[in-house]
Amino acid sequence: MKIIYLLMALVLITSGLSAQQQQDFKIKFYCTNWGMHETWDSYCQRVKQAGFDGLETWLPGSETEKEEMFAAFKKHGLAFGFLSGGGGATFDQYYTSFVQNVEQAAQYKPDFINCHTGKDYFTFEQNKKLIDATEVIAKKYKVPVTHETHRGRFSFAAHITREFLEKIPHLSLALDISHWCNVHESLLSDQKETVALALSRTGHIHARIGHPQGPQVNDPAAPEWEATVDQHLAWWDEVIKNRKAKGLKELTITTEFGPSGYLPTLPYTQQPVADQWSINVYMLNLLKARYQQ
Repeated sequence: MKIIYLLMALVLITSGLSAQQQQDFKIKFYCTNWGMHETWDSYCQRVKQAGFDGLETWLPGSETEKEEMFAAFKKHGLAFGFLSGGGGATFDQYYTSFVQNVEQAAQYKPDFINCHTGKDYFTFEQNKKLIDATEVIAKKYKVPVTHETHRGRFSFAAHITREFLEKIPHLSLALDISHWCNVHESLLSDQKETVALALSRTGHIHARIGHPQGPQVNDPAAPEWEATVDQHLAWWDEVIKNRKAKGLKELTITTEFGPSGYLPTLPYTQQPVADQWSINVYMLNLLKARYQQ
């Protein structure tokens, strides 16, 4: 009888810890400023009113715009994360630019830095050198640095990214799996082990819905995309499950549906077939309803 009571107590304690873990785990939602055509103050006001926790953006080049941006963040109580990348005609030029940009972004202590890292045509060792450099910066400034799964980068395809994940233990991904759906012309049902590895190493999510013929569906609320949306949600569910299992307390998610050009448009008039802002707010509310119960 004592053994039964002990087992019951253990079950209660375990379930209690599980419930506590649920309460302790936090998801912070960020809005993209991709396609922003207004002042920082005006846009940040809209972002805050919509219910976002923060904003993800590239660090502006001019000091004046930086001041305007940070003033708007402070005024509207918004957190921020930065995108970062590099450029140059040679790898050496790219490396110097990339490291300088990531370090500059880190100095502002963002919640995270999401890197567009390398090129799909750089060698494995070249791309690894870039990834390793960001690990030094992440430790120096105590800022999480992730590397986005993105066409044109080292992580453009699932099977290529797998080698990096297997050989670089500290590599953390910003999962924008919409790109892989496009690259592989599928919802990746034939690469489940590779996708599972990527999900287990995800530190940030770009919540955009891709499909076999493109990186962005025209409207995720449309019924014809229901199965595709459900698959993306299942992937994101797994990321959250993995982070909770590791005892991590937080996940950052950016709703990143893009503007006209990325968002499909009608011929001749170039009118977008849906509204970018409304879609990103829709995604925010969809994810909040799913994960913040």
